[in-house]
Order: sequence, then structure tokens, then C-alpha cells
Amino acid sequence: MDCRKLTDSEMIDMMRSASLRPSLHRLAVLRYIGNSHSHPSPDEVYRELSRENQSLSRSTVYNSIHALVEAGLVRELDIDAGGKHYDLAPQPRHGHFVCRKCGLIFDMPLPEGFAPMSAGGFMIDSIELYGRGLCPECASSPAESAV
Repeated sequence: MDCRKLTDSEMIDMMRSASLRPSLHRLAVLRYIGNSHSHPSPDEVYRELSRENQSLSRSTVYNSIHALVEAGLVRELDIDAGGKHYDLAPQPRHGHFVCRKCGLIFDMPLPEGFAPMSAGGFMIDSIELYGRGLCPECASSPAESAV
């Protein structure tokens, strides 16, 4: 999976291609989600961006995320009951892994050739694949090795 950081120019081009006006707030939100690889929640995006711009409102962040989701640039991940998380949409297909101990969300590569298929008359346009368990760091911690 390509983990390089996107440039502001690339993100602005992505917004324009999606017919979305590239405002400074939208760019900041897209930059944070796209370059963090941490699958942040809206509150995490707000908390981080408001450190740099104290006049930024929570509703501006939420509205920017909504606009980016509607434009198809950001994917909403409904992984747990704790709320929504976000991921950059234009990436190779991948699933997600949620560590049950630390709560971090990781990209999980999918097998070569994995693709949604239609069955029984259903037309599947997306499949969300989530794994749960322990990440390598939590699995190797002394408390878990006794379990």
C-alpha cells in the first residue's frame, strides 16, 4: 500500500476533480485524515487542528468531513460503537484491524484478487472487512502473554 504523504497540491486537485471547493478548512481536514494513517474520529481531527487554529470550530470540522465524505474523498468507517472514524478514500482496497487492547486501527491488506461479487440478485458495491484482536505490540506485552 502506498503510504507516502500527499502534497497540498495533490489534495487540492482531488477536491477540484470531485467538484468540491478547496477551502483552507477542507484542505486541513483532508491533509490530517490523508496523511495521518491513524483513522481519526471527528473529535481527534478537531482536537489536533484546533491546536494550530484556535478559532476553528467543531462544526466547521464536522461540516468539512461531511463534504469530503459526500465528495468521495474520505471514507467513513463504522468500526465500533465508539463512533465514526475516517480514512482517505482513493487508496488501494484494504480492510481494517482494530486492536481490542489499545484501540488503534490499522490498515489490513486484502488477498490478491479480492473483490466484491454479486450473488443471489444482490448488487454489492462495497464490502467492509474488519478484523479484531491484538496488534503486535499489545500481543507481546507481558500482561497478554499470561492470558
